[in-house]
Amino acid sequence: MKLILGSASPRRKDLLAQMGLVPDLILPPDIDEDPRKGELPRPYALRLAREKALAVSAGADDVVLCADTTVALGRRILGKPANAGEAAAFLTALGGRRHQVVTAIAVRRGDQILTGESVSVVRMKRLSDVELNAYLASGEWQGKAGGYGIQGLAGAFIPWISGSFTGIMGLPVAETASLLSALGYPVWRQE
Repeated sequence: MKLILGSASPRRKDLLAQMGLVPDLILPPDIDEDPRKGELPRPYALRLAREKALAVSAGADDVVLCADTTVALGRRILGKPANAGEAAAFLTALGGRRHQVVTAIAVRRGDQILTGESVSVVRMKRLSDVELNAYLASGEWQGKAGGYGIQGLAGAFIPWISGSFTGIMGLPVAETASLLSALGYPVWRQE
């Protein structure tokens, strides 16, 4: 039984390592990540995680793990910014407010697929022009939902969270371990 991580995210690989797990293969799927008209953040994240898991080629006994992290400001989905201007708009909108970070997980083995999610609430401080410009210049916003990663420089902008820190990073380890175990993957095996 192989563990296939359907993600190119180094953070997800690191979070798996935190659980003592090393994927046998890393096969990021190529799917359309555009939200559907009127789609809400939680169903959107779950749909993407599931579609990613179904898009990964795997043997009948292999376990495929995929996830999707979505930043939601109310009903609005803040995806990965296309450029620094969009990142600035996202960070400015998030400043001084609470928002949700939804990470949906999908685990597939053969025809069986299980899904779960972690929903956390995050408060980001209002950023000064100096903070915003320095963060944008760092390039850390690239490829990150909402334009920030809590585990990097933006951690200094987050005075409060409620929920799963690892979920905000992109892979809630407790929920992931539970789903892998439910599909028969030996999360707690002894070498």
